[in-house]
Amino acid sequence: MPDKPRLLDQVRDKIRLKHYSIRTEQAYVDWIKRFILFHDKKHPATMGAQEVEQFLSYLAVEGKVAASTQNQALAALLFLYREVLDQDFGWLEGLERAKRPARLPVVLTVAEVRAVLARLNGRHWLMAGLLYGSGLRLMECVRLRVKDLDFAYRQIIVRDGKGQKDRVTMLPQSLSEPLQQHLEKVKALHEQDLAAGVGEVYLPFALERKYINAGREWGWQYVFPASNRSIDPRSGRERRHHLDEKSLQRAVKQAVREAALTKPASCHTFRHSFATHLLQAGYDIRTVQELLGHKDVSTTMIYTHVLNKGGQGVDSPLDRL
Repeated sequence: MPDKPRLLDQVRDKIRLKHYSIRTEQAYVDWIKRFILFHDKKHPATMGAQEVEQFLSYLAVEGKVAASTQNQALAALLFLYREVLDQDFGWLEGLERAKRPARLPVVLTVAEVRAVLARLNGRHWLMAGLLYGSGLRLMECVRLRVKDLDFAYRQIIVRDGKGQKDRVTMLPQSLSEPLQQHLEKVKALHEQDLAAGVGEVYLPFALERKYINAGREWGWQYVFPASNRSIDPRSGRERRHHLDEKSLQRAVKQAVREAALTKPASCHTFRHSFATHLLQAGYDIRTVQELLGHKDVSTTMIYTHVLNKGGQGVDSPLDRL
């Protein structure tokens, strides 16, 4: 009789069965490891609500982590107990998530966006242009596949976005020609990989088994591939993955600094600015909601805060003197 897989291997198997991303897998495994080490390597099956609450309290008080980080740790532990240990006890439902503080998004003016983009070049300029011009999230941009760019209809199909949802957003006309020129270079790189006996790209879910040669097809290649090939951590195969998102983050941070902006702008600020500028232009909030891929319109409503002048749209009494 074969030995039962180790706990963390069971966690990895369950995560892959549910088609979670490799980033989620790495984060969940790390939190479960930390939870076990925190309790002197006791097996989670012998622990319960008290131990989970002690760990979460430690993260908040001693670790001083943000609410979102604490909630991610809780999500990992809930996954462990529900999906791996098959323990759906009442205490799982009773655990309270940390409340995330309500913060207004950082939004750039059109002039500020122009100033930042002017200090980017090459693929970083293209990617930042898509973040602002199409409202893409950072990882949605770096994971774009060639087949998801529709130049005829001027649209981008965002596959497996946040919440594993697909959506359609616009492809800016001003990026159409630069993107096609960029893809010519990417295709030449892909052909070099094929000639070298590689050229395969990661395929989501079970597509690799269903379509054996799809990973080598041009349409499945990443729009923004990495400069070098690497070994896939799950399959062990040599592949060309997408560009590391940190590359764009560093470039944007440097561009913001060179533009002498005082706002704490980041890659995600382009998405905030995309939504706000569309609302300022008079587009319906439901349309903006669909373009952003928000589940609830209340999430999109946060961008209306800059549509009013001043605080809550009230004129300062000083301006009436």
